[in-house]
Amino acid sequence: MTETVFDLFEAAALRVPEGGSLCAPPMAGRAYHPDGIEISYRTARERVAALSARYREAGYGRGRRVALLLENRPDFHLHWWALNALGCGIVPINPAYRQEEMVYLIDHSEAALVVSVPERLGDVEAAVRLCERAVPIVDAAALPARLPAPRGGSSGGGSPGIDDEAALLYTSGTTGRPKGCILTNRYFLNSACWYREAGGLMTLEEGCERLLNPLPLHHANALAIGSMAMLSAAGCIVMADRFHPRSWWADVAATRATIIHYLGIMPPLLLSLPPGPEDRADAVRFGAGAGIDPKHHEAFEARFGFPLIEGWGMTEVAMPTWASVEPRQIDTRAFGRPLSGCEVRIVDDEDRAVPPGVPGELTLRMTGGDPRRGLFSGYLKDPAATDEAWRGGWFHTGDVVSQAADGMLCFVDRKKNIIRRSGENIAAAEVEAVLQADERVAQAAVIAVPDELRQEEVMACIVPAPGAGADRDAAKSLQDACLERLAYYKVPGYLLFLDTLPVTSTQKVQKVKLFPDGTDPRQVAGCHDLRERKRSR
Repeated sequence: MTETVFDLFEAAALRVPEGGSLCAPPMAGRAYHPDGIEISYRTARERVAALSARYREAGYGRGRRVALLLENRPDFHLHWWALNALGCGIVPINPAYRQEEMVYLIDHSEAALVVSVPERLGDVEAAVRLCERAVPIVDAAALPARLPAPRGGSSGGGSPGIDDEAALLYTSGTTGRPKGCILTNRYFLNSACWYREAGGLMTLEEGCERLLNPLPLHHANALAIGSMAMLSAAGCIVMADRFHPRSWWADVAATRATIIHYLGIMPPLLLSLPPGPEDRADAVRFGAGAGIDPKHHEAFEARFGFPLIEGWGMTEVAMPTWASVEPRQIDTRAFGRPLSGCEVRIVDDEDRAVPPGVPGELTLRMTGGDPRRGLFSGYLKDPAATDEAWRGGWFHTGDVVSQAADGMLCFVDRKKNIIRRSGENIAAAEVEAVLQADERVAQAAVIAVPDELRQEEVMACIVPAPGAGADRDAAKSLQDACLERLAYYKVPGYLLFLDTLPVTSTQKVQKVKLFPDGTDPRQVAGCHDLRERKRSR
């Protein structure tokens, strides 16, 4: 009986022992796998068993969490599966995190151990020195003969089960600090079932698929959706360190990918490349993802010869919809109908259902007696946020959509105070907190502005403190301060100094009144475009 992620992996390994399990394309100039690597299911199973034995011997078991800073490398999955076999949860660390962000994640998650790639050991050690408690660190490339034992009590006994925590993924929220989403084995298995159920143009062939995913393993797309789909179909998980437009088709060919995952930023970048023979020199049957602009959808499929299947998802619920069956309505932002076990309701601001075709907030739940069964189990140490998200027995997504009479869902906009940049969710409040802590800033308001390539960019509107500068050098200096404390993608790409910010009687900034209707904030006189300084990081 399949009850854990490890069970899903082992079942695949028994079905196709010589098939590819994990693959990475050649990455010239990188310290690891410069010529590429492929690991069979048989070899992966042997390595997982050896790792699992070492973790067990050191005392790791149910109820423990281990933080992994292993980037998009095969080692990530090997350690995860080994820990999952024991009932341990993992806490993936975003490699772009700065020290302060890393300290928060390690402390908040109460990770018992950090496993890091050798290149980041120094960063992890510096962060751990600032943590509330001592946490052992090991080098994934040179594990000690005996792993350090977890501190603080003993691990839980018994065999891992379907409702045990498998991973703790951190996702940005409107309150500033990222929230830890508790994801059980049931969540991951449910995600696999939905991918397989989508069918149509996404039908998977047992033991034949190879899914190239350039998205990071600290996101649900790669960890819970793509990886689980491949384990369920005994396919190969192909991971790139990131999306490289100019070498993308070479990576596709080198890894023999049959499926790719994408974000909306990828199609226009690939379309902008000069046409060449590599446009059709691959075995890709379909791409699966979210956020493609309708104006690029038909052009991409016509040029590259395979369909891009739009879906919708978020960390809390995985991917419960796919537009995988014709007509896909690629001239719209349609993203499918809910898959089995999931029901949706589109509501207004008072949580009243709206008629078909009328935009409203997307809410959802699972059918049956438990509306949360198979979705996230809650936000760690934040029952108030969990209850708020689940008010009325429905999970409130914060996305505004419309649903046609035939059930097709179409994306309209986002309701939350979240900035979406190149697939990363950025909480405006988190960036504001960093800016407000700077003595040169009297007030700060962070907003999303359009970006033709990355969907949205971060913009900061600053009222400088008395005596503080308000020129381009001052803007660059504030951006540098943010770069010291935040992952580069969260840092403002635009910065504008203002005399005042519009506020309510309770001194809450009214962001909707920052600019007159129809104004593009990027074009306001005095706005400093600092995006290139982010991209060089």
